[in-house]
Amino acid sequence: MDKDSPIVVDRSDFGALIEALQSRGYQVIGPTVRDQAILYEEIQSDADLPAGWTDEQEAGHYRLRRRDDEALFGYAVGPRSWKDFLHPSRVKLFSTQRDESGGMRFEAGDTDEAPRLAFFGVRSCELNAIAIQDRVFLGNGVTDTHYEKRRRNAFVVAVNCGVASGTCFCVSMKTGPKAQRSLPYDIALTELLDGPGGHRFVLEAGTEAGREVLAALPARSAMVEDTDQAEAVVEATAESMGRHMDTEDLPSRLLENLEHPRWDDVAERCLSCANCTLVCPTCFCTTVEDVTDVTGDHAERWRRWDSCFTMDFTWMSGGAARQTTRSRYRQWLTHKLATWHDQFDSSGCVGCGRCIAWCPVGIDLTEEAAHFRKPETESEKT
Repeated sequence: MDKDSPIVVDRSDFGALIEALQSRGYQVIGPTVRDQAILYEEIQSDADLPAGWTDEQEAGHYRLRRRDDEALFGYAVGPRSWKDFLHPSRVKLFSTQRDESGGMRFEAGDTDEAPRLAFFGVRSCELNAIAIQDRVFLGNGVTDTHYEKRRRNAFVVAVNCGVASGTCFCVSMKTGPKAQRSLPYDIALTELLDGPGGHRFVLEAGTEAGREVLAALPARSAMVEDTDQAEAVVEATAESMGRHMDTEDLPSRLLENLEHPRWDDVAERCLSCANCTLVCPTCFCTTVEDVTDVTGDHAERWRRWDSCFTMDFTWMSGGAARQTTRSRYRQWLTHKLATWHDQFDSSGCVGCGRCIAWCPVGIDLTEEAAHFRKPETESEKT
């Protein structure tokens, strides 16, 4: 068996992949059903995976429903992303403690070695999001040490999508539904549910670490029929995207329309709740807060997620720079789809659709972006 050739693992043996990762000291984080959603949490075996479940997603709408088969990865994406583990929502930066002489003793906060995590079931759009955050935290000449140590210890098992939700548009963003070899994965797999081989998985390695894990699995070499069927699964998913975004000249279209009345229209609907930035796999904004006990002897400084939708995010000595929902939504959309290119040489959007599904009022960024391609009506001009 050629070490770079795809292999096939039957459904009955699939749990061996999780066991192989655990035997190498990895805590496996994968999809599981909890709180009526598919969430990424620690899993112990393949029995914890969401067998037979899929997700129904539309603007402001997410529901789980049963499939008519036992697919393990027959869903799109849930509310959590891998950002939760690589760029945690709260990190202690340091603490201080007053000593007996009245002086202050400082201790660094996040000093523990990051756990060895195996991300199990990473979609192509999410791989692209990890690659984007790699550029943000590691590729700009300044390294975020909190991110770097978590990223260094992560093992990534990617899944090529066999289903697209109503809010997916990864094809428009050129981020899926198949994990390309240039993306940061160790193993990529495609789930096959029918055909002569029945329920099985086609797996291929992306790194030497991935090859070592695959070599430990009960498997056979993939035949042409297996790889052809895997390609057909991905092609069918690509043709069933629930959304589309025309990205040609989109940055200039947005930046040329900063005073367009459409911003007022979306501001009337937007709640400034920050749901879109919290579920987004690429948004990275943070703030710093200090907390102390009632005696004043102990204090801590924490970094936590923040959002360009919160009033305090742009607070300076003269007040908030962006005081209106209009200005905050405009900042988010133009940064995500336009000025992100100037900073990081890519869009900040990977087409996962989370911001659409988890917006309480169903604001759709593909619809908003498309509006700036239309000529203004007479009523809008006035």
